Amino acid sequence: MAMIRINAIGETPVLHGRLTGIDEGLTAVAGVAGPVVVMVHGYKYKPGNPNHCPHRHILSLDPQHLPWRAPSWPRQLGFGLGRSDEGLAVAFGWDARGTLVSAQARALGAGRALARVVKALHDQAPERDIHILGHSLGTEVALEALHHLPAGTVRRVISLTGASYQSRAARALATPAGRTAEFFNVTSRENDAFDFLFETLTRSPERGDRALGQGFEGPNAVTLQLDCLDTLDHLAGMGHPIGLPERRVCHWSSYMRPGALRFYKRLIRQPERTPLPLIQQVLPEVTARRWSRLLALRPLPGPMPIWQRI
Repeated sequence: MAMIRINAIGETPVLHGRLTGIDEGLTAVAGVAGPVVVMVHGYKYKPGNPNHCPHRHILSLDPQHLPWRAPSWPRQLGFGLGRSDEGLAVAFGWDARGTLVSAQARALGAGRALARVVKALHDQAPERDIHILGHSLGTEVALEALHHLPAGTVRRVISLTGASYQSRAARALATPAGRTAEFFNVTSRENDAFDFLFETLTRSPERGDRALGQGFEGPNAVTLQLDCLDTLDHLAGMGHPIGLPERRVCHWSSYMRPGALRFYKRLIRQPERTPLPLIQQVLPEVTARRWSRLLALRPLPGPMPIWQRI
């Protein structure tokens, strides 16, 4: 197993904690066997910040409990087991602090830095699969990277409750790199409040544009609504059980839900057993309407916080 930590300083990728170029670090992992998984965090993280560093939290093999307790992405995705073919985990950090608008603007520069990392990895071993997993504004970073990469560079992009717009995804998937990649848009009605705030506080690229939480379809794209019981039944029937939804509002359920990261592990490590056309065929064609979970008449287990009752 190999893991490398890289941060974006503007549009420049540097090694975490060293502020030096990535060439030396990538040379050291050039011969690693297995897929490359680039993990991109979302809003509110900042590398080096003692309370919000992603490399001490979700992007770490042994996360500290800050800013809250969360699973280790790399460990859940199959790294740290001691196998020779585990592949390369790339923990990609960027400055996502500040206002939502300022963080969204910096996501574009981080996306260009990410493209430089992916291009260098692809040039090292063109036959090796490269996947990108991004949460929240990390999806903006991943989509921007596709604009600066050649065809065939990225195999799969997995967006976890992405803070991005449908038109942004459409433009990214129309690029040479986007047309040859597969896009998994993981959503949940638990994220509706965050999607609404994202649409309210940021400027959409097009009039009438909607957040990815409202769904996104394309020849090489699929939307997976993780609080849809039909979707969960279909995935379980394919051998990918994921826990039932437990909350009305949650921005992190796309990776906190039991079984979710294990499913993404299979998307990354067993793409031939998780073909996109098959998933497109078995899932519901239309996602549930916004607020349908928050306004559901059927009470959820456990006491509901006062702000949700309101």
